[in-house]
Amino acid sequence: MKKIFIGVAIGAAVLIAGVMIGTSPSEKEVAPSISQETRQESAPAANKTQAKPQSQTQTQLPARVFAADDFSNVAPSSPSVPVYDKCTLSERRAAGLTTTLPDIAPYRAGKTVYLTFDDGPDDKNTPAVLDILKDAGVHATFYVTGAQAEAHPDVLRRIYDEGHAIGNHSYDHRYEKLYPDVSGFLAEMERTDEVIHSIIGVRPLIIRAPGGVVGNFTDAYESAIRANGYVEHDWNVSSADAAPNHPVAQDFIDNISYGTDQEAALRTAIILMHSSEGHEETVKALPKIIEILKDKGYAFGVVTPMTPQPW
Repeated sequence: MKKIFIGVAIGAAVLIAGVMIGTSPSEKEVAPSISQETRQESAPAANKTQAKPQSQTQTQLPARVFAADDFSNVAPSSPSVPVYDKCTLSERRAAGLTTTLPDIAPYRAGKTVYLTFDDGPDDKNTPAVLDILKDAGVHATFYVTGAQAEAHPDVLRRIYDEGHAIGNHSYDHRYEKLYPDVSGFLAEMERTDEVIHSIIGVRPLIIRAPGGVVGNFTDAYESAIRANGYVEHDWNVSSADAAPNHPVAQDFIDNISYGTDQEAALRTAIILMHSSEGHEETVKALPKIIEILKDKGYAFGVVTPMTPQPW
C-alpha cells in the first residue's frame, strides 16, 4: 500500500459566510496560522495579451469551508459545501486552540440526499465512482481509511479536488482496536487525520464509525468525539452492497429506491455504499441510483458537521 492538492477579470462573488475556494494539492495551504480567514479565490487570471471573450468564464475551484480557530464557521448555509480543518488535533492543542465543536443546528431546508461511500479509496472502483458523479454533476462523501489513503494518495487528492467531502473511517477498520475503549478509537481516528492531512493539507471533522455506532459505542464515545472536534454520522438508507450473499447492482437500486420512500429518509436521506475493492456492482448501480434520486426531487449534499443525524 502506498501513500495518498489580463483578460477581463471575473468579479469574485462571496458564496456564503465562511466559504473559501480551495487550492489544488500543489498549491494547498498547509495548516495554519492561528488566524484562519475564509475567502474565495478564482483561477489565475490570464495575461492581458491572451484575454478571452467575457462569455468564456474562468473555471473556479470547488468551494470549501476551512474551520476558524473557534469553529464558529463550520455550519455553512449550503449543504453542498465540504468543511475541513487546516489544523490537526495536535496542532490545535499546541497552539492552545479549542478542539471542541460548538452546538450546531442541523440543516433541514429542502429535501436532501447524501451519497456516502465507505472503505476507499482504491485505484479502480473509487475512480469509477468519481467519473460517474462528475458526469451526473453531483457530489458525495467518501469515508476513507488511513491505510487506503496512504496506498492511493492520488485518488484521495482527486476526491478533494473535485469538491467531494472526505470523512475519517479509522485507519484500517479493525474493530479490536476501535471498540475495547474510547482511547483506542480516538487514537485510530487521529492517526487517520494525520495521514489525510499529510496528503491534502486538511483534516476532516466528520467521521463514521466502522460498523456504525449501534452496539459499538458507549456514552463515553459520544462525549469524547465532540471534545475532539468530530461529528459522527451513520446512515438511514443502506444499499446492502456489503451483504455476505453477494448481491448485484439491481439489488442495490431496489434497496435505495425502497429506503428513500421510508419516513426517516423523506427529507434527509444518508445512503450507505462502498467504493473499495470488490464493489464493482455498486459502480454498475450508481448511475440508476442517481437517476432515481433526482426523479424523487432530492438535492445532493455532502456530509458536514451540520448534516442532520439519520435517525
